[in-house]
Amino acid sequence: MGQTDMEAVVAIEALNSKSPWSENQFHQCIQWTQVMVLKNTVVGFAVVVEVVDQTELQNISLHPDHVGVGLGSEFLDTVIERLPAQINQIYLEVRVSNFSAIRLYSKAGFAEIGQRRGYYATEYGREDALLMSRSLC
Repeated sequence: MGQTDMEAVVAIEALNSKSPWSENQFHQCIQWTQVMVLKNTVVGFAVVVEVVDQTELQNISLHPDHVGVGLGSEFLDTVIERLPAQINQIYLEVRVSNFSAIRLYSKAGFAEIGQRRGYYATEYGREDALLMSRSLC
């Protein structure tokens, strides 16, 4: 991701997230953020932080106009394919109520490895996070 993509990324995040990241948070992760571009327009992004031989998918999102046509699967596959060869495990957290994301991750080979109780804030209190992982070796 480049600085010129920031406005589109922040806008997509605001459209999709119940507690969106700030522009400052994306600035701090700019070197770890990949964007999906269709017809010269940013339609999605993924923030993937690498540590030694593991990586964490911290945030991934598509513009609502591009959801439901297979681009999410395609983008996730591309993000994983672009990881360095030494990465052997990828982790993520997802709201337990985000059924479409859980389905996407499960189809991509991720499995549940645990939960974090009360991890996400909601308008009604707290919501659990489902922890998922996929081996890449």
